[in-house]
Amino acid sequence: MNMIRRVVAVNVAKGSTITLASGKLFDFLDPHGSDFRSEDIAHGLAHVCRYAGQCRSFYSVAEHSLLVADTVDEFAYEALLHDASEAFIGDVTRPFKQLLPEYRQIEAAVEDAIIQRFGMDRNFKDTVKRTDLRVLAAEQAQVMAPGCADWALEAGVVPAPVEVQHLSPAAAKEAFLSQYERYLELR
Repeated sequence: MNMIRRVVAVNVAKGSTITLASGKLFDFLDPHGSDFRSEDIAHGLAHVCRYAGQCRSFYSVAEHSLLVADTVDEFAYEALLHDASEAFIGDVTRPFKQLLPEYRQIEAAVEDAIIQRFGMDRNFKDTVKRTDLRVLAAEQAQVMAPGCADWALEAGVVPAPVEVQHLSPAAAKEAFLSQYERYLELR
């Protein structure tokens, strides 16, 4: 008689936590009390593909964050970290996210923990969002199916002058951490 062995993908004893690449635990119900660092964010973002992976070639959230930080007029440090929560919760598509009100609450708590932990200026959101949309328009034209960026023209969004490089996860992580360190030196 063969015994069927069930593999459990979640260690329920750890509750609402995930283990980060650094070995530290991140608790979704207590993000402020979780021990995470810039390296954890860089690693996670470098391995998360934008657009739920539906782009023509791998394109990481880390590379996107670098493009936004390089393009924004002010709040470059905050722009680099504007999607940092996705290092822990993934890059959930906007239409799907709208169906999950509890997800949005958890995301907001994670974002607040990141803002607090890294001493971000809380006034960054409007400025970074405008730049994020410009980068979104440019990158969609480069990495998505034809016509995907047509919304930008209709909305009057001028695509940012950026070029997606399709960095490998290792290169994106290195570039993200390098830029992060430069911003820290300037603060």
